[in-house]
Amino acid sequence: MIAISIDHLVKKFGTHTALDGVTLRIEPGEIFFLLGPSGCGKTTLLRSIAGFYEADAGRILFDQEDVTKVPPHRRNVAMMFQNYALWPHLTVERNVAFGLEERKVPSAERKKRVAEALAAVRMEGYAERKIGQLSGGQQQRIALARALVVRPRALLLDEPLSNLDAKLRIEMREEIRHVCKQFGLTAVYVTHDQKEALSISDRMAILLDGGIAQVGPPEEVYRRPASRQVADFIGETNFLSGTFHSAQGGHWRVETEFGRFEGVPTIRDWQPNSGDKVVLSIRPESWKIGPEANPANSVRGQVTASTYLGEIAQYEFAAGHQRLKVFELNSLLSQRRGEQELFLHARPEDVAILRD
Repeated sequence: MIAISIDHLVKKFGTHTALDGVTLRIEPGEIFFLLGPSGCGKTTLLRSIAGFYEADAGRILFDQEDVTKVPPHRRNVAMMFQNYALWPHLTVERNVAFGLEERKVPSAERKKRVAEALAAVRMEGYAERKIGQLSGGQQQRIALARALVVRPRALLLDEPLSNLDAKLRIEMREEIRHVCKQFGLTAVYVTHDQKEALSISDRMAILLDGGIAQVGPPEEVYRRPASRQVADFIGETNFLSGTFHSAQGGHWRVETEFGRFEGVPTIRDWQPNSGDKVVLSIRPESWKIGPEANPANSVRGQVTASTYLGEIAQYEFAAGHQRLKVFELNSLLSQRRGEQELFLHARPEDVAILRD
């Protein structure tokens, strides 16, 4: 279990700067996610931690040890890839034992550690199977066992579940978190799947254009995005333009085309002046639909389109020139379709106030 510190890391590919002075600390035993759009630098950062890329500037430390120039095989980290990278001609046991063979671990110790690793991922009894005899989920478990068996200082995961179907992804999310916590591993995980990140991570970093846009626990990043770009990237949201009016306690008042809104600022040490432009971010599930307006945080309009998804319904809500997204749990969809005029309302705690 180690802390991983990234200190002003720069990585360039020709004239393109993939990482632009990234500074980050990942705590011992933490499951830390790197998220961002394609080309933001998250995979470059992961591969730099692994030692596959040499930094152009900055440092990488494992605890107090500077590993910036240390080759991958001497960093004692394990990496899981989206394609599993298993050898189909070898048995499960030989696949899992491969790293131990490379390290010249004695045969008896190898067998013991392979058995322990297979038990950790609930694959006892599969040691003699060939890889081609396993399902995708079982192959992913074997890849995880192979990573664990070398007892790495950290586990690095690059889109490990992208080749699995939806049900298996959910199952393996829980498995990976369980195993990482059981073994006390520091894990750094790259994914495009935001639900994966929200459900597994202790903390996450949003990368945009080679830099860190926000770091925090999943609930904080989702509910209190630090910028419009972060709010737009993580989950779905509605943006309302307004002007700052005043601050009262922990809530700020904003004037919008729909009237007064009260919300919570998400940026530390930011205090706009009265009349300054701001943006409100309101998640679709934060809206409540009703027949009457509230004194603040209300929008009048109509449901113009709907999609029924069983546990929730998704609505398009026409309000003036805007089309708002609304998610309603256990919706009476047939009733909503017949209603002419409705009001949306959001609690102040669910209204994030951002810089314009």
